[in-house]
Amino acid sequence: MAARLAGAEAWLHIQDFEIDAAFEMGMLGSDTQQKLSVRNSIEILERWLLRRFDRISTIAMPMLKRLEAKGVKPNRLVLFPNWVDLEVIYPLTETSPMRVELEIPIDRIVVLYAGNMGKKQGLEIAIEAAKILIDRAEILFVLCGDGAIRSELEQSAQGLESVRFLPLQPVERLNDLLNLADIHILPQRADVADLVMPSKLGGILACGGASIATAYPNTEVANVVQAAGGIVCPPDDPKQFAAQILALAQDPSKRLVMQQSARNYSIEHLAKEKILHAFQIQLGL
Repeated sequence: MAARLAGAEAWLHIQDFEIDAAFEMGMLGSDTQQKLSVRNSIEILERWLLRRFDRISTIAMPMLKRLEAKGVKPNRLVLFPNWVDLEVIYPLTETSPMRVELEIPIDRIVVLYAGNMGKKQGLEIAIEAAKILIDRAEILFVLCGDGAIRSELEQSAQGLESVRFLPLQPVERLNDLLNLADIHILPQRADVADLVMPSKLGGILACGGASIATAYPNTEVANVVQAAGGIVCPPDDPKQFAAQILALAQDPSKRLVMQQSARNYSIEHLAKEKILHAFQIQLGL
């Protein structure tokens, strides 16, 4: 409305398809017929609203395809991925000071998840993996952040000395936090594939993180993680997830190669200047 009154173009940028994800995860009602009716009503309203914008951008190609399926004409769509400030997030040449503060021995392998703890992350698989690897004293799972299911995760992890929870960290500690990890994990539920693109992945790659993601082949997360040298395994297989963590924990040379690949990928694809340049080309600027 403001754009129309001002005679300007209206631009909508979409980070996540949150409503689609909520329906796919069964969060909006349990009665199938009622849920279908509500979803149809919301999608009609959504399509009406989307058609009112002159341009719509989003952060990944599958998300652009979803917008086309919602009735948005391709000539109004713009790919505008998230970038990372590579001067703020980068590999440390020395041990992260957070490891000292948390009194984590230098020879212990830190498996880190840092981010929101909500239903769409599928973090239960991390706790299941910790239970499977309970006898591997050299592996420590660190889960940092907050969210709707943090208390459930803490309850599930009771008695596990190999799992430690940290509160949200201030933004100025983000690089120290990311460099705390020997292995980064990126769990994601299968039913939100290509509906959301976890922004935390950019930070993981920028800090040169060796990463393991849960995603099915040919999803955007799987494609990016594999292109950056990371590992992908199914979202519903805790045993394979644990096996991948253990194998990587025991192979420092492989972690080093993965770390170098991740940083190189971030420089090539996630730098602010490159993303803005590609954005300008799309707009003919």
